[in-house]
Amino acid sequence: MMAFQNLQLASRDGYPLAARVYTPSGVPKRALLLVSAMGVPQRFYEPFATWLSEQGVAVMTFDLRGIGESAPKRLKGFDASITDWATRDLAAVVTHFHERWMGVPQTYMGHSLGGQLFGWLEHPDRFDQVVTVASGNGYWRYNAPAVRNKAPLLWWLLAPVSVGLAGYFPGKRLGAIGDLPAKAMWQWRRWCLHPDYLGAEGPHLRAHYARVKNPILAVLAEDDELLSPLGIRRLYHLYSNAQVHFETLHPKEVGLERVGHFGVFKPSAADALWPQALKWIGAEL
Repeated sequence: MMAFQNLQLASRDGYPLAARVYTPSGVPKRALLLVSAMGVPQRFYEPFATWLSEQGVAVMTFDLRGIGESAPKRLKGFDASITDWATRDLAAVVTHFHERWMGVPQTYMGHSLGGQLFGWLEHPDRFDQVVTVASGNGYWRYNAPAVRNKAPLLWWLLAPVSVGLAGYFPGKRLGAIGDLPAKAMWQWRRWCLHPDYLGAEGPHLRAHYARVKNPILAVLAEDDELLSPLGIRRLYHLYSNAQVHFETLHPKEVGLERVGHFGVFKPSAADALWPQALKWIGAEL
């Protein structure tokens, strides 16, 4: 039996978005919107979302335009920026999510890019709780050492050349990130080459982040292979009026060989970290 219900939601400009709803058998004790990392399809989070629903938490996931089940047959020439993702796709999904579980305590959980985009929301106060996982400032000098050493190759050679030739970023073929629309990749490149990262969008966006007053739990892994601990912490300078608590995961302390950038959501972390995730959202077993 399928653990989820497939939905098709309309973005603010009418673009169809694929979404999934994981509904517990009884009345949900909390509803959680899980927003994906850059280029990561919602199916990656299926085991984690299924487990949460079995613990009484209603979960919604979705694919941004150009990603996963919301992608066209060909990405070449597909018009989609990160701004579209934040102001059109995410905004529409949040409205649907809020209305679907009106009256149920609501948590925003963002993985990497998903956590970075929370500050774009028009009504962040719809969520009584925010949890970010591996979300940080992606400026290339704040990357983890191995990635930082390769970043110049990506941003000054691979990205410009491959997007120019393919009409999109062919990340799957290059073994980096995933396939991304050209506009989204160019925008992300601009952020990653700027010390303020998405603060590069200017004062208007910084003001949006300063409006956020939600308590934020920022979860980071000591062994994150993409972002340094400094890079992760730097993002929250933008959330200047929010109370931010950092929780660092040490793999050996939780009985795992690795956690890394993606490990919290992998089935291999089910015993070690998923019950802890329930504590992060106030839905303990």
